[in-house]
Order: sequence, then C-alpha cells, then structure tokens
Amino acid sequence: MRHYAAPLEKLIEQFEKLPGVGHKSATRLAFHVLAMSKEDASAFAQAIIEAKTVIKTCSVCQNLTEGDKCPICSDPTRDASTICVVALPQDLIAIERTREYNGLYHVLHGVISPLNNIGPEDIRIRELLQRAASDEVKEIILATNPDTEGETTAMYIARLLRPFGIKITRLAYGMPVGGHVEFSDQKTLSMALEGRRELQ
Repeated sequence: MRHYAAPLEKLIEQFEKLPGVGHKSATRLAFHVLAMSKEDASAFAQAIIEAKTVIKTCSVCQNLTEGDKCPICSDPTRDASTICVVALPQDLIAIERTREYNGLYHVLHGVISPLNNIGPEDIRIRELLQRAASDEVKEIILATNPDTEGETTAMYIARLLRPFGIKITRLAYGMPVGGHVEFSDQKTLSMALEGRRELQ
C-alpha cells in the first residue's frame, strides 16, 4: 500500500539514489522540497539542470570546469613540472585547501575496482600518460586513497609511468590507512604532501 502521493514517492526514490542517503533521509529531503516556495523549488531544480548542462571536464587535467580549461590549468603561476593525480574532483579541492601544493593535477574520476567492474580503461589513465610524455613533466604524485583500490590504482599507474623516466611519488602515510583524501584535515594532508615518497 502506497503511503504517499505518487509524485512524492517518486521524489523520495530520487533522493534515495544519492550516496549516503537512506529512506528516512530521502523522505525528510522530499518533504523539505515540498515545503519550499515554488520559486525556491524551481531555482533548486534549475541549479541541478544547469550544473549537468554547463559543467564538463577540463581538456588538460579532467577536473570539473565551465570552460575548456579549469582555473588551475589556466594559471601561469602553477608549477607545470609536477602533476598530482587524484581519484575525484573532491580530492583535488581537499589538497588545494592545504595551500601547500602549487603544481597541476590530474583527476582520474575513479579508481580500479574489479569488484565494481571498474578497470583501468574506465578511468582517465590514458589522458595522464599523454601528459606524462611532455618534457615539461618531472614528477607525478600519486594521491589516491590509501585503501585497497587506491593502492592498486597507484601501483598500476606507477608501472605504466616508469618508462617515461619521471620521478613518481606517493603521498606519505600521514593519512590513515583506509582513510579518504576528501575527508582528511588540512594538517594531515600537508604532512602527507611534505613526506611523499618515491615509488620503487
């Protein structure tokens, strides 16, 4: 038996598709949307549509951006000899907040995860290898999470990068094993960047 009107049930189902949102939270969010004024609800819906329509990936680093290049890749003061490889755009933001890193980035948009049917061809490794071929690149920092998938991805990429003769480093374990870059505090990330190590 249906407890709510069909449009409300549909809205709850859509909120349940968001990560970390269970049925109770989805129901609360749906009722919150219903309580909004028509103008606010319309603005909320429009923001979602605009984000999906306008935002694309940077032609250089694969970060999310409105233009062809993201603001970081467009900044001439950044150190183009260093590329920090992260799994997700959120990880890039976390590292930027430390203000300890002035190089460029590469966003993989995922990690290798056989259990989830995600292989190397499903993330942006090919684009990274194209960038690594540039004489300008001297160091690549692998900043994937220190969990099983992150370590697997880092080791796989390191193996592909070795023929380029580039210095390959990994974030130091100032970060807890099993932790996530996105949720690490600034001090922990700063220490991890400072203590990065070269992969053998």
